[in-house]
Amino acid sequence: MTDKKANPEYLQIRYEMPEPNIARIVLARPDTRNAQDMQMLYEINAAFDVAARDPAVKVIILAADGPHFSSGHDLKATAPTTDFSPVVQAAGLDEPGVAGHYAGEEEYFVGLHWKWRNVGKPTIAQVQGKAIAGGMMLAMPMDIIIASDDAQFSDPVVAFGVNGHEYFLHAWDLGPRRAKEMLFTGETLSAQDCQQLGMVNHVVPRDQLAEFTLDLARRIATRPAIGLKLAKQAINHSMDLQGQHHAINAALAMHHVGHAHARVQFNYPVDPAGLEVIRADAKRSSKV
Repeated sequence: MTDKKANPEYLQIRYEMPEPNIARIVLARPDTRNAQDMQMLYEINAAFDVAARDPAVKVIILAADGPHFSSGHDLKATAPTTDFSPVVQAAGLDEPGVAGHYAGEEEYFVGLHWKWRNVGKPTIAQVQGKAIAGGMMLAMPMDIIIASDDAQFSDPVVAFGVNGHEYFLHAWDLGPRRAKEMLFTGETLSAQDCQQLGMVNHVVPRDQLAEFTLDLARRIATRPAIGLKLAKQAINHSMDLQGQHHAINAALAMHHVGHAHARVQFNYPVDPAGLEVIRADAKRSSKV
């Protein structure tokens, strides 16, 4: 009998072992530019659990099929949160209105991403093309980010009347002033920009991205697992002492002030005019 917890059935990702000590989780919805719905997020979480429990795995890579890493949240997805068993935050998920919406985002955005951030093994995001809003958010919990030279990172959702995507690490990863400019304007940052700011570790040609990432994972995997775990925990703990988790939770609460305002003003979770603002910015940037 197959142990579905140890060997889940994936529909929107792949779980690969390119080498005995390295696991690779691959977003596999290239037709949607790897837009993430609840199915994908919970499959990613299941794959992280498999890799975390496998004593052979020392390093975990998060990669993606197709031209782009991820276009963000799948705005066409309609599946309710209660279709999935919560792993972080169960209280309030069944409540109607704002209460259920807030509890849901505590679970599948902040909760899952914080859980991945604290997996006791080194993690590497392998990013090509666009990582937009929720796509950028998928990379941010990883310990190391390797980007192709054509990678672009953006979080344009202030146009929707919220402060940014839900796992709010902008000030930590980009520095406060550049993070403010990025959010205020909807600016797209290149891989080179993000490397200079410290969010991206390495920028490499796209055709070398997978091998470069795998080679770095090989180098890391030569170290003992306990040493890698303790080094990761020590650095994460130093950020915890600076208040990183509190800051993320506070930003989520502010995010939901934006949602609540939009529901009163527009009877919709976000300002619907934001979509046209974002589309206009995208057209303008493509002509530059």
